Amino acid sequence: MLQIRRANDDDYIRVRDFYYTLIDAMENAEFKPGWEKDIYPTQEFLINSIQAGELYIGELGGNIAACMVVNHEYNEGYQKIHWSISAADAELLVIHALGILPELSGNGLAKQMVQYVIQMAQKNSMKTIRLDVLEGNIPAERAYLKMGFQYLDTIQMFYEDTGWTNYKAFEYIV
Repeated sequence: MLQIRRANDDDYIRVRDFYYTLIDAMENAEFKPGWEKDIYPTQEFLINSIQAGELYIGELGGNIAACMVVNHEYNEGYQKIHWSISAADAELLVIHALGILPELSGNGLAKQMVQYVIQMAQKNSMKTIRLDVLEGNIPAERAYLKMGFQYLDTIQMFYEDTGWTNYKAFEYIV
């Protein structure tokens, strides 16, 4: 069973190395998240997310198997999406940079991480959970749909690692 917890300052190097390992492992994968070392996620993003208490680690046997950032922040492109429910920023959660080591994919770890966010949203009376997936990342799209997220739209958004690219927007009503 995956042990999920908030990352602390002492975890930074392990978290950074987790993302580096993930990016290296995905270099020749058929479906890529579009991440690049120190461009996304940046070291600054990881440090700030840890300090804000927004970065979560999923561990197996004391080793990081999964990471994600959960907060109320989103790309400005989200304002163009016709979400199925109206929610103030404080009433929604956004999942960022959810990654699972490729050798552990298919074991339900992403599902456990997302279920953790759903429970967090329920506990804190959130209305919705939102996220975006780089168009063409079929495994991620399928996983979110299986977990009860609804696909809403495909829009172009700008991110440092991908430039202007199509992203699919998903929403989970809590």
